[in-house]
Amino acid sequence: MQQKTFQTTSRRLTSQNGPVAAMSQRTPCLWTRLPQSSRSPCDRYKHACCSHDGNVYVLGGRDNSGLRDFWRYSVVCNDWIELNCTSEAAPEELEEHSMVAHEGFLYVFGGMLDSAYTTWRCPLWMFDIAKQKWVHCQWKTNPPQAQMPTNRKAHSAVVVGSAMLVYGGFVDMKGSSQDFWSLDFDTMAWSLLIGSQQGSLGPGPRHSHSAVTNHSCMYLFGGLKGLREQRDLWKWNSTSHTWSSLKNKSGPSRLMGHSAVSYKDSMLVFGGGESQSSPKNGLWMYSFSTQSWGQVATLPGSNPPDKIHHCCAGLGPSYKSDTSSPGYSSELQQGLLGGKLRPFKNKCFPAPLTFLGSEGAIELETFSADRCYASQTLAQSSNLDHTTEGRTGSCLTFENKAFRTQWSPTQEEVLDEEDEDMAQHMPDLLLVLGGRPCTRHSPISIWQMTLTDC
Repeated sequence: MQQKTFQTTSRRLTSQNGPVAAMSQRTPCLWTRLPQSSRSPCDRYKHACCSHDGNVYVLGGRDNSGLRDFWRYSVVCNDWIELNCTSEAAPEELEEHSMVAHEGFLYVFGGMLDSAYTTWRCPLWMFDIAKQKWVHCQWKTNPPQAQMPTNRKAHSAVVVGSAMLVYGGFVDMKGSSQDFWSLDFDTMAWSLLIGSQQGSLGPGPRHSHSAVTNHSCMYLFGGLKGLREQRDLWKWNSTSHTWSSLKNKSGPSRLMGHSAVSYKDSMLVFGGGESQSSPKNGLWMYSFSTQSWGQVATLPGSNPPDKIHHCCAGLGPSYKSDTSSPGYSSELQQGLLGGKLRPFKNKCFPAPLTFLGSEGAIELETFSADRCYASQTLAQSSNLDHTTEGRTGSCLTFENKAFRTQWSPTQEEVLDEEDEDMAQHMPDLLLVLGGRPCTRHSPISIWQMTLTDC
């Protein structure tokens, strides 16, 4: 894979909230909106999403009512496919649920409308990615264990090793919960972890927070503790089974309804707000190694959206994920794409982005799949439209020779990587999907963020 090179010729950076830390100066970011065709899910909030092998899966949420739909988004093709969500094993309408990927399966938890039916049922569903269908959970304990989590919303779920860790959430009639559950993927057995008791050391009751993983640790930030917004940061060590509070004097303000992802040796936190009616567009980076926060600056002319109750999905090698198993992804990708598309090389070389300001705040070549969406062709980086419409095009999508010309064995650059995984060659990018404010009767809002330190 060719080395990506970025050349900065101007250091004029902007921040949404005043001065930025030194970390921000080293990692300015570029935001672009990706226009969607009519063949895409409607705009929504309180949904769930996760990425797997270059695809992003989106499930449920709300527009003006609850939604029961399930979609797969191909980032390379900028193309949506609606998947079945009506089988007996599929979930009903869900909101503020969670979805994680592990070794070829998606695990969906929580988010049901509360009723007498939900009080005795464990709200867990599984989707087989290779077979592209929902499957019944196979509980391996006999008889089925009595101690399992009940329905909840606005909790967090992350994968650490071979387990899914579920923290907190809003439980009907009880409010914010501090339950801390672990689901062992190998045995499909639930266990209640320490720190779930009242008065124990830890984040305490929490919902509408965020959580990410780094190595064997989970990091939990912000959210609501009852009715009060928080800005605290906690670390759970899954080896020692201990919580520790991490001081953050210069971090984000109190946030709920935000989202977070792991990026290299850091955590990125985007959006959210102190209330439902005050969404923000701040992007913050927390370094796990230095235990320090910095706000990420934006390049001139590149303005992120104000969002709350959205979803973020990181793609590319720098966004950590425990979603793939060896030998699995390449075979699946070829099956899903019918063998028509081949892995591509990331190429990045200087080309001016003139709308970013005089002298070109940053120079790079963007990637494009040369596809039209709703009769509107996405702008190419080498010929960017200077109108407002041109600025909303995809400034960092992909270039794949297989899109431009018919596949031919003589194309050496593609043949060299025929057996490699397409997802491994993606540039690092963060997608922000949906969230409030959302537009009724419109395709889902997708914004793309790329850091210039890659």
